[in-house]
Amino acid sequence: MTQGLVTALRGIDIGVPDLDLATQFYTGTWRLSVAARDADTVYLRGTGDAHHVLALHRSETPQVRAVVFGVPSIEALHTLARTIPEYGGAILSGPEASADPAGGVELVARDPQGRRFRFVTGDARHADTQAAADRPVKITHVVLNSENVAVAQRFFEDALGFRLSDRTRIMAFMRCGSDHHSIALADAEENSLNHVAFLMPDLDSVMRGGGRMNDAGYPIEWGVGRHGPGNNAFAYFVGPFDFVIEYTAEVQQVDDTYKTGGPEDWKWPPGRIDQWGIGKAPSPRLKAAQKAIFFAQDSALQA
Repeated sequence: MTQGLVTALRGIDIGVPDLDLATQFYTGTWRLSVAARDADTVYLRGTGDAHHVLALHRSETPQVRAVVFGVPSIEALHTLARTIPEYGGAILSGPEASADPAGGVELVARDPQGRRFRFVTGDARHADTQAAADRPVKITHVVLNSENVAVAQRFFEDALGFRLSDRTRIMAFMRCGSDHHSIALADAEENSLNHVAFLMPDLDSVMRGGGRMNDAGYPIEWGVGRHGPGNNAFAYFVGPFDFVIEYTAEVQQVDDTYKTGGPEDWKWPPGRIDQWGIGKAPSPRLKAAQKAIFFAQDSALQA
């Protein structure tokens, strides 16, 4: 696999109106664990090596504060500091020492559609990375709604070095490593968060996680099923404050020989929305929640 400027999706920083409730949910029900915390932020890890994959910030409204990416070197950060403005983005800070508990050096930027990204290198890693049944390993992809997918795709490719894996009628699947996609861009009327997908160690864990969520009052809103692009099994839920979250497993691994597919390669028979065709279709509640969460503006982050 050819190495690009961005080599991994590390996680996401979100704002939540009730930090205690969100922490209880993401540890007790979703089954992440606390890596660090302070008065206003809780940092949660999976079983993978990333110091944390989800940062919960105390906030007046639900919001995305940043999508966080890993880069291979400080030199890559300096290259990004040049390419991001060249392709319509803006540098907000850095490269400079990161203030979060993972440490390292980071560059903070916005893309042409106003999304805030953090690019980090040299951050702390965990050594205890044994997969555990029914516990998330990492965040494997984030799907972003885009009012102009062509603009967003061009930025990810030209400024950040992502590659297009597949383009369906409604979504562009972008990769920065061996996972089929780390970012997907969904055709929409707004630039917002669609959902966040957490990798489970196997299909059994997706099913058991779905049962646990149902028992806790969070029913499956779409699935269980198997996607076309990425070939991953999935179950979607609406978590606290209308964040759409997904348990997924068996994400397709690709390399430079992968043949990019187009809309004609991903057509289902009438009435079918995944490979299996046995799970429930996306609920109205899910569809509404997939448009409900926006990126915080700089003034809100400084409040």
